[in-house]
Amino acid sequence: MNRGANRGGLHWSRSLRFRLLAVTVAGLTVAVVLAGLVLSGLFREHVQRQFEAALVQQLDQVTARLEFDAQGQPGIAAQALSDPRWLKPYSGLYWQVDAMAPDGRGRAGVLRSRSLWDTSLTLQVDALADGAVHVHEVAGPQGAPLLVLERTVRAEGTDAARWRLIVAADLQATQAATAQFTRVLALSLAALLVLLAAAAWAQVAVGLKPLQALQRGLQDVQQARTTRLQGAYPAEMQPLVDDFNAVLARNAEVVERARTQAGNLAHALKTPLSVLENAACAPAPRDGAALAASVREQVQVARRHIDWHLARSRVAASAHLPGQRTALEPVVGGLVRVMNKVHAGRGVDITVALPDAPLFFAGEAQDLQEMLGNLLDNACKWAQSTVRLQAQVLGGQPPQMVVSVEDDGPGIGAAQRAQAVERGVRLDETVPGTGLGLAIVQDLAALYGGRLDLEPADLGGLRVVLVLPAALETA
Repeated sequence: MNRGANRGGLHWSRSLRFRLLAVTVAGLTVAVVLAGLVLSGLFREHVQRQFEAALVQQLDQVTARLEFDAQGQPGIAAQALSDPRWLKPYSGLYWQVDAMAPDGRGRAGVLRSRSLWDTSLTLQVDALADGAVHVHEVAGPQGAPLLVLERTVRAEGTDAARWRLIVAADLQATQAATAQFTRVLALSLAALLVLLAAAAWAQVAVGLKPLQALQRGLQDVQQARTTRLQGAYPAEMQPLVDDFNAVLARNAEVVERARTQAGNLAHALKTPLSVLENAACAPAPRDGAALAASVREQVQVARRHIDWHLARSRVAASAHLPGQRTALEPVVGGLVRVMNKVHAGRGVDITVALPDAPLFFAGEAQDLQEMLGNLLDNACKWAQSTVRLQAQVLGGQPPQMVVSVEDDGPGIGAAQRAQAVERGVRLDETVPGTGLGLAIVQDLAALYGGRLDLEPADLGGLRVVLVLPAALETA
């Protein structure tokens, strides 16, 4: 399958740039359309109110010029009206007086303006209170749309006679102005939308530019041109870059550790292999016991080195895994029973002092057994009669567990303590061992972020202080 073709085919739907632009343009489009509708409606309503207000003034003028004779018949002197459009046929401004019967029906066009010429305005029957003004839209002369205002009046001294005054004006000019405004507004908003979309595209391009720099940096790391991400990144991306560089540093550290471990193991096995090779090449002794003892000793040394490096590798892989916890008391109890059996012939008394509250090691039980087992075994080998193990927890973040193992043996001088934790160094060849015990403990503790300290003991011998990360007790 062509991965490049597949990636290109899905590029538009999986592109962050496309998603940002699509959402931005969609939001801008909705906002511009709503703004256009609102502005157009407001302009139309404003023009309509202004037009209606002007027509109310015309209706007031017609009402003021309306007079009644002795018989109660209405009359309006055309010359008394100020607007010349009243006299021009089909000028677009009209007035009319209708006689209204008590049942609401009436006779249209009793009086009308000259601008209506030979036509009259026909309105539906409308129940009007005296003096109230109603507004309608009807078709006028030549089918032109008209805005109509009507009002009823009564002649003085008569209760039954009611007259409807009508004033109408052509809406075509108003509608044309509204349409022109809507067209100009639509073109303006469309141009604004294009400019905003271009600005959004520029914003997205500038905002995503650091991602391109990050991609180039990753390619440089992948192609081994650099070992970490270089350059300055925005504040929002810098934590990601720092974390990625930390991962790269961690991987480099693991690789270097593995390379060092392999070299150390190879170097450590050279001595026993050379001894075995020399023993094999030497003339066969008459008594094979010495050869067998030498072979067993070198095999034990080689196995000890291998176990040590395997333990380091295991701890290096699991030391920083979250959620690990091992109870201290069961591990110490098991080791004390083992040491009492192994060193039963020497009569060493092992005392343990643990706090009442349970202590937990933030790591694997096998690693804790490896470290404490080496310390107890080493203390029992050198002790004259007493070995003491104590433990406590130090507060802080993160919390730490301190385990001390001391004996009443000869102890170690201050100048020799640094040598005691070196691999393969044995300060006294008369005591069996490989010289790896304290070195193993120190390396394992370091992998967990702890440490190993050697101090003079109150019992007179050596006190080994092991500091390890502690795990909090769960509820």
